[in-house]
Amino acid sequence: MQPDYTSLRFPIPSGLRRPYVITNMVMSADGKVVLGETERGLGSATDQRLMRELRVHADIVLNGAGTLRASGTSSRLGSRRLTELRLARGKSPAPIAAVLSRSADLPLDRPFFTAHDFEAVVYLSDAAPDDRRRAVAATGRRVVVVPDATAAPSMVRHMHDDLGATLLLAEGGPTILGRLFEHDLVDEYFLTMSGVIVGGGAPTPVEGPRVSTPESIKRFGFVSAIPNPDDGEVYLRFRRRAD
Repeated sequence: MQPDYTSLRFPIPSGLRRPYVITNMVMSADGKVVLGETERGLGSATDQRLMRELRVHADIVLNGAGTLRASGTSSRLGSRRLTELRLARGKSPAPIAAVLSRSADLPLDRPFFTAHDFEAVVYLSDAAPDDRRRAVAATGRRVVVVPDATAAPSMVRHMHDDLGATLLLAEGGPTILGRLFEHDLVDEYFLTMSGVIVGGGAPTPVEGPRVSTPESIKRFGFVSAIPNPDDGEVYLRFRRRAD
């Protein structure tokens, strides 16, 4: 059975004062999320399709600066069918693309900055050098400066209050996911487990400060697991447990 993420439903609580945050990553069977320097080669065409299908639901698609530098990022759907699904649901043709950076050391020649078929916003820490901040602003993309100590929660709050976002899709990389988990901002966690072995010291899906101790471990409830024997993958979905 081929999975279809376009028909998913999300239990967004009434009165939630931030976007409902879902994350999506692909991981090797030994827990690694990069092969060489990017995630390319880990996931199948089905995994890529599911990633784009999750974008149908999102108001904003977030990536970290490292992902933008390594792979390039956008919020494109890559399918007229998916665009039409969004339009039928009263959404814009594509989600807003977003990136969060502490240094503002970003590849300004990437489509994230130069393309005209999707909106984009750049969240920069107030620790970023002024000259780099000005260079990013000169691309014409919206720039929002957030406090360095509270960059992730400040960004998410801005997305809700100023951009009207009700659902945020964070696609990685591991550092940005680590920040979101550190501040307890993740509601659902989608994970493609691929049947490849990477080895070595490659990053795991969540990197950065330890987000839990044995006493405060963050537990997510199991929602679903869809096997794909043809591609050697399993598609997992977890959801924040009610307090």
